[in-house]
Amino acid sequence: MLLIAGLGNPGPTYAKTRHNIGFMAVDEIARRWGFGPFRSRFSGFAAEGAIETPAGSVKTLILKPQTFYNESGRAVGEALKFFKTEPENLVVFYDEIDLAPGRFRMKAGGGAAGNNGVRSIVSQVGPYFRRARLGTGHPGDKELVHGHVLSEFHKAELKWVEPLIAACADAAPLLAAGEDEKYQTEVMRLAPAEKVDPRKAAREGDRP
Repeated sequence: MLLIAGLGNPGPTYAKTRHNIGFMAVDEIARRWGFGPFRSRFSGFAAEGAIETPAGSVKTLILKPQTFYNESGRAVGEALKFFKTEPENLVVFYDEIDLAPGRFRMKAGGGAAGNNGVRSIVSQVGPYFRRARLGTGHPGDKELVHGHVLSEFHKAELKWVEPLIAACADAAPLLAAGEDEKYQTEVMRLAPAEKVDPRKAAREGDRP
């Protein structure tokens, strides 16, 4: 069983915010691969289905914790325990302010790097899970981070948000096959984004 979790906050108030790009990505994976409807399970909404790979179908559960972002580990831990699945079979999609907008990086293991949702998951299942990091950029000042992640994407940003989310779904067979490096490369091929320092970009964006 592959468990794919997206991080975000519940309810319509947060639906289009940067913190919810993890929800957006897993919603598109579920839609693209014909998963069943989301149902209330594991302190979240879960949908079951399969992702087709060259080696065959990979049974997959997609989970959207409804515990609020900073308590995501509670829902993820429940699901992992129920299916008796190892953390290596868990992929978590979430927003990454230290990546430029539209950039995408896979990572396995490691610390939380200041992300409270990831920290919550680490506290429940340990650090050895796979992370799908969706770049949303940095506002340039740590005092602005809270407002930045909880604000909605600007209309102009949708030109990279929508292709990135679509690419995450289209390339999913590589993810399901455990080919994380190839998955990262394919997502960036399908939705290329400029590689820039997100803090520098934020500062330059404020210039007259």
